[in-house]
Amino acid sequence: MDIEKIRDDFPILKREVSGRPLIYLDNAATSQTPRCVVNHIADTYYRVNANVHRGVHTLSQEATDAHEAARRRVQQFIGAASPSEIIFTRGTTEAINLVASSFGDEFLHDGDEVILTVMEHHADIVPWQLLQRRRKIKLRVVPINERGELQLDVYKQLFNERTRLVGVAQVSNVLGTINPVREMIAYAHSQGVPVLVDGAQAIPHLRVNVQDLDADFYAFSAHKIYGPTGIGILYGKEKWLDAMPPYQGGGEMIAHVDFSGTTFGELPFKFEAGTPDYVGTAAFASALDYVDSIGLEAIAAHENELMRYTTAQMEQIEGMRIFGTSPHKSSVISFLVDGIHHYDMGMLLDKLGVAVRTGHHCAQPLMTSLGIEGTVRVSFAMYNTRAEADAFIAALHRVVKMFR
Repeated sequence: MDIEKIRDDFPILKREVSGRPLIYLDNAATSQTPRCVVNHIADTYYRVNANVHRGVHTLSQEATDAHEAARRRVQQFIGAASPSEIIFTRGTTEAINLVASSFGDEFLHDGDEVILTVMEHHADIVPWQLLQRRRKIKLRVVPINERGELQLDVYKQLFNERTRLVGVAQVSNVLGTINPVREMIAYAHSQGVPVLVDGAQAIPHLRVNVQDLDADFYAFSAHKIYGPTGIGILYGKEKWLDAMPPYQGGGEMIAHVDFSGTTFGELPFKFEAGTPDYVGTAAFASALDYVDSIGLEAIAAHENELMRYTTAQMEQIEGMRIFGTSPHKSSVISFLVDGIHHYDMGMLLDKLGVAVRTGHHCAQPLMTSLGIEGTVRVSFAMYNTRAEADAFIAALHRVVKMFR
């Protein structure tokens, strides 16, 4: 990897914050966007901006072709069996809400149970709690051990005759733990239970093949993997999507409408009501092309080396507490330093040009289980450098010194 060449593709990395060069270490929240993706957005608006599907004029047909080509590109990127299994959403959150609403209304009844994990993002907790208002379902929770790994023995004990679905993050957005989702899916299937995987934190760092995982549903967002905001993907096995009712109603997702009743379109359009973000979907395909041009495996190796190097330096700081110490983790470091509030740490690092995330990271149940309110989170991407890691460590030492 030619890191300097890659950094040239991200103009935002050249700006300054508080008079210092920006060191962007908040990639788990949102990755930056390369020039080619932004150019693709501009080109679509300037050259091919027309509503997709049903239009007979040239611009509409070209926009439709680009939109559906993006669907096939996502299918190829995650190894889905068919483009009809790729549903465009606004993000991971909407994708999970779609499953909770449509799958939940069709297949969950009073007394049924859903298994989640304590490390789930709020996006994989709150939709199921909303479903509880319509169905008297029960949520069962898999705990973690002291390294931040799921306790698989407890996971298997949670299954019973009322278990209807498992929801699990492939990678924790706080701990960085890479969960053994293939093993978890295999066990759930042995019990006749489908699995929804939150892949938001996995897709930028791991090569994902949904057929190899045998996932029933897989959700992720474009903005985590160098794409535009407001675009997400729900992969679903065709057998489940066919059996689920529509999530929203309106144009695009219908076959025929009459005041006496409506029939719905085929997959994937049944779940895509209204005008889609056809500009964003085409730009997302460009982001996936960009990632593949560099190589996801090379990107992951670079990020993991930075994580290990930075972790080793951080461990030398007195009072340092790092949360998530599994040997199987992605490029995230969540930490606290004794005597320093995480918000104070984050604000002072920002004054030194270092962008990190602070707070509960939309994972309050996990924070409760850890006995803390929040952490500081550092997360790496392909464009981060060892020099930036050194600058972060120097800034960290400077902040710590202010409180000692």
